[in-house]
Amino acid sequence: MTLAVRVPEELSARVPAEQRGPGLERDDVRLLVSRGTEVSHHGFRELPRLLRAGDLLVVNTSSTLAAAVDGRVGHARVVVHFSTRGDDGRWAVELREPDGRGTTRVRADSREGLGVRLPGGGRLVLERPLSPGAERLWWARVSGARVPALLREHGRPIRYSYTERDQPLSAYQTVFALPSEDGTGSAEMPSAARPFTARLVAELVSRGVQFAPVRLDTGGASAESHEPPYPERFSVPEASARLINAARAGDGRVLAVGTTAVRAVESAAGADGVVRARAGWTDLVVTPERGVRVVDGLLTGLHEPEASHLLMLEAVAGRAAIDRGYEAAVRGRYLWHEFGDVHLLMP
Repeated sequence: MTLAVRVPEELSARVPAEQRGPGLERDDVRLLVSRGTEVSHHGFRELPRLLRAGDLLVVNTSSTLAAAVDGRVGHARVVVHFSTRGDDGRWAVELREPDGRGTTRVRADSREGLGVRLPGGGRLVLERPLSPGAERLWWARVSGARVPALLREHGRPIRYSYTERDQPLSAYQTVFALPSEDGTGSAEMPSAARPFTARLVAELVSRGVQFAPVRLDTGGASAESHEPPYPERFSVPEASARLINAARAGDGRVLAVGTTAVRAVESAAGADGVVRARAGWTDLVVTPERGVRVVDGLLTGLHEPEASHLLMLEAVAGRAAIDRGYEAAVRGRYLWHEFGDVHLLMP
């Protein structure tokens, strides 16, 4: 799915909302609401008044890693983006090179056996591409260092070229983020949840809206192409499965906060639409043909017109709603990307 709209470059959110002016907070972003092809405009703080008692928000508790680490191949500087840890201890990584502006660009010569020197005496060796025929992400083995400690000591959040400057890791954590015992997490922030604050969560709970935590560790996306997601680790706890099934059996609506939450909960749903506790890896790609079995609505950021995530949005809301919503977002000068405004797709 590719949208016909063109997103002007100046609509990229270059800094977090709380840095755009004095007194602003994370929830000082705009909220576009699509109900079918009807569109309305709100502030994010109005969300509690747009939901009702019995609604259930499915949220991703994965924390964001400081996943970008400087290294060297010979005398050349490289930047390693650590993406996903495999069950065998290897990591899926992307090798990139500094672009002179504080961000990175594609590096062309990734190959089997290529070694990278890491800070603190560690070494990384590329073993094989993650997927046959796709050589952006590679399985790599690290020696002389533990990756979680390496990221804590020497890593920084992955940053894209539309942003203005580096941000602290705290700027990339959502209010729902919980660190894992093994030090794994998401290479990219589950950014749909970024505008939530503790105050807003408390107001939602006071109005009878419930929360179902799930986890999906997102891998590093390509800044240059819009690939479908590859297998990612997820878990849906028993308590969350019960909450989701109870909401569906009653009058509540199941609303996912972010495409990652959709992928997790739909991966745990049977053909009958019943969600069962599950943990492991998911290669599910939600498309209009596959449809959604559980999710009634979706709160998400604004995606590039070529992004593969748009197929999931179409599965939830239909093509006409996405077209109308994105046209309204461009006309209304909404801000794109992880520090930008958000879009609520309602049934």
